[in-house]
Order: sequence, then C-alpha cells, then structure tokens
Amino acid sequence: MSSKKSGFKLFTPRQNRTAAMPFIMLTALIDMISIGLIIPVLPALVGSFTGSQVDQAFWYGVVTFTFSIANFFGSPLLGALSDSYGRRPVLLIGFSGLALNFFATAMATSLWMLLLARFIGGAMQANLSVANAYVADITPPEGRAKRFGMLGAMFGVGFILGPVMGGLLGAINLHLPFYVAGSLAMCNLLYGYFVLPESLPVERRHAFEWKSCNPFRSLREMVQLKGSGNLVAVVACSGLAQFVLYTTWVLYTTFKFGWGPLENGWSLAAVGVVSALVQGVLLGRILKIVSPRRLAVMGLISSTLAYVMWGAATQGWMIFAIIFVNLLGATVSSSIQSIISGAADSKSQGKTLGSIGGLNSLMAVIAPAIGAPLLTMVSHLPQGDWRIGTPFYFCAFLQSIALALAATHFMRERRARAAAAAA
Repeated sequence: MSSKKSGFKLFTPRQNRTAAMPFIMLTALIDMISIGLIIPVLPALVGSFTGSQVDQAFWYGVVTFTFSIANFFGSPLLGALSDSYGRRPVLLIGFSGLALNFFATAMATSLWMLLLARFIGGAMQANLSVANAYVADITPPEGRAKRFGMLGAMFGVGFILGPVMGGLLGAINLHLPFYVAGSLAMCNLLYGYFVLPESLPVERRHAFEWKSCNPFRSLREMVQLKGSGNLVAVVACSGLAQFVLYTTWVLYTTFKFGWGPLENGWSLAAVGVVSALVQGVLLGRILKIVSPRRLAVMGLISSTLAYVMWGAATQGWMIFAIIFVNLLGATVSSSIQSIISGAADSKSQGKTLGSIGGLNSLMAVIAPAIGAPLLTMVSHLPQGDWRIGTPFYFCAFLQSIALALAATHFMRERRARAAAAAA
C-alpha cells in the first residue's frame, strides 16, 4: 500500500536518501537525551504536589502507571501502522507526542494535569519499538543482534547526557528539564521530517487491520512464533524487573542515601556509560566468540546478582561500583530481541517488535503497582536500612525466574537440533 495513497503524503521522505544506521542512531540519541532529562526530576515534581514520602511514593507510582497503560495500548497500534505506512511517519507521530507530553508536564500545576499529560504522551510514544523495526528493515537476521546493540548504545549515550543535564537543570528549577526535553523532541521532529529516510519499501508493507492492534492478540502471536517459545516469558520477567528498578530507583536512593536530582542524574549517567560501552563497543566482539543464546544466559546471571547487591548496598558509592561490574547485564535485551526478531518474517518486523514493546509496556504498567507499594512499605525506615532495598530483592527474584526459563528453552532447542541431526 503506497504511503501517498494512505493519508501520509506530507510525510513522504526525500527519495535520494537510502535508509542507514546513522540516520536512526541519531534519532535514537536525541530521543533518549530528551527522555533521560526528566528521569531525575519527575519524582521530585510529583513530590511538589504531595505532603509526605509515603504520598510521594504512591502518586509517583500512579503517574508512572498512567503513562505505561496508555503506552501498552498505543504501542501495538503504532507498530501496526508502521508496517502499513512506513516507519518514518509513525516516528514523527512519536516525536510530536513526546514534545506535547514534556511541555504539558512542565506547565502542570496539579496532579490531575500531570496525569493527563503523561497519559497523552504514553499513547503517542512508541519510538523504541519502531526504531528497532527500522533496524530490522535494513539488517539481515544474522546481523541484528549487533545492530540492536548499536542502537542500544545510542540510548546509552543519551542516558549519559540526559540525566546529568536533567540533574543540573533540575537543581535550578524543577520545570526547566521538561522545557528543554520538549525542545529536543521538537528538534527530533524537524530532523525526522527533513532528513530521516524511510526504511520500509512499499512492496514489503501490508494493509492495516484493526485486529492486529489488540495488544493481547499481538502478544499471543509472538508467543506462537517458532523459535521464541519461553523467551516471551523471559522478556516479561526481565522487563518487569527492569521497570520496577526504573520506577523505584530515584526514590530508593533518595530514601536510603538522601540523594537529590544531581546525585541521581550522575548515577543514571553511569548506567548510560555502561550501556553505551557494552552495546556500542563490546557486544559485537563478544558475539564473535559467544552465541546470543549463551550471552543472554550470562547476562541474566550477572543482572540477578546486581539486583541483590543494589538492594543491600550500604553506601552510595557502592551503587556506582555495582553498575560498572554488571557489564553483561546490558546485553540481555539485545540478545533476546535478536532471537525473537529472527523468528519473524520480513513483513512482520514492526508488529513483532511492536509486540515486544507492548509486552514491555505491559510490564511497565504492572511495575508501579508492585514497586511503589513495596517502596511505600519501607519508606518510613531510617536512611541506610537494608530493608529499603526490598524492591530490588524482588527484581532479583524475577530475574532468576527469567534465567531458569531461558536456560530451559535453550536446552530444549539444543536437544531438538541434535534429534533432527540424528534423524
């Protein structure tokens, strides 16, 4: 189906550009900087509307839940649209949604305004899954793990710059990072409109169907992909652990160590440094000697131990040390995603990777409902108490389940290949 015949004529890219990694990597970098800017200050902004740490933890969970539930239903829709009309117009919609979200959040004067802004932003924002589909469009299956890692490295670099900038700006004014983030999202919109080429040829598109936008249906189809199997449950458990971590990180370090936006910004920047280093530099070299399946298992072991150590940390410097020790934990997402992507055909990459995005969004919906109450339960404890790490111990439990599922799935695959070879 031609994009010109489907109402997206204004989004038609220049025809003299060929889609390539540098285009989408720059898009991902700007996108992640804008998102990273608000992470250190959003809990504090919520706290400005509440009167206690208990209320702050509760309402921050509600704000996070609101964004995630909107994104859960919006992500498969935008992924399916990208399979029908191309990646570029859907990315432009996502950039518009981010800009609207950030500016509206900056101008919020009450909790209900903040909730409304986050809901609209979540519904329109599916840039990560569409960017991954863009990479899958231009990359053969055997090279996707490395390229997903390269894209992840750009998110890592953005996560270095964004939180630090957010922490510095937030120390001046809590609303300032949101205005800057909105401006960056607008820059990405202009870059996408004038520079970013389309990656999905017309002959590889298919007609849009509303039934494909049902997030639960798309998840069921992903489970049925040959070669994915238990990996969907691995994505779910690992994603839930990661989103519980994201939901509680800033408030956890605030309650346990007394950190503010600046310290939290630097800690999140450290996460970005590790992500950029591993996925942008080390991942390609590691994959030359270790298969994606084995690497996924190693990464799950590393991250399980890291969650336990983060929860038990007694000094702020330990958080940074654990971040840099947990190098292999940054490889899990790219490894698992490349295996699932390889099981899908070339015409379903947007829907498949949109389904992964939808699954992660579902975990992001569930995470605040778990993480916020766990943190609320221990928010009254004195600084330094080991029990404040309860949310992270729960993350370690989830990651250990993901490890067991992944190891079992890969063992069954080996047995099946051995049996087929023997036959």
